[in-house]
Amino acid sequence: MLGWALTFLVVALIAGALGFTGIAGTSAGIAKILFFIFLVLFVVSLIARAVRGG
Repeated sequence: MLGWALTFLVVALIAGALGFTGIAGTSAGIAKILFFIFLVLFVVSLIARAVRGG
């Protein structure tokens, strides 16, 4: 999931540099959403691991 977020971030940066602001904004938004989903899943995973004692 983090890989997809980084991919969309790179697409947003390239599109922004080339002047495609609509594509850049959309890609940046998708990258943000995927990054926050990754963070939530990561925190849930850490909590689950701590509760199980692993």
